[in-house]
Amino acid sequence: MQNRVVWFDIPVSDLERAKGFYSKVFEVEMVENEMGPNKMAMFPFEPSIASGALVQGPDYKPSAEGTVIYLNGGEDLSVPLARVEEAGGTVLLDKMSIGEYGFIAYFLDSEGNKVAIHSAS
Repeated sequence: MQNRVVWFDIPVSDLERAKGFYSKVFEVEMVENEMGPNKMAMFPFEPSIASGALVQGPDYKPSAEGTVIYLNGGEDLSVPLARVEEAGGTVLLDKMSIGEYGFIAYFLDSEGNKVAIHSAS
């Protein structure tokens, strides 16, 4: 079975602030782009691996309710999680074991979105 997730959009109010937040927390370079009325900053893309973008536009409203995406926390999610508050976010749930499936944590990003991180250890 193929991976069911192929792309995600994270709604933002301030693209530059959000780009700074995610770049700092995950230590990635994000590429800016525009599609119609929307401004985007895209996460690094690799073929056959789900990726996504921060999107600022008239139909994109940040929210702490609804669908939660789990971003890859690398080998140990404690590393990016430790950068969340310094980058302007709030840790909602510290690293927690989910048994044989690894570990998760939740945070609010700089825009007020509830996002999760996952790692195997």
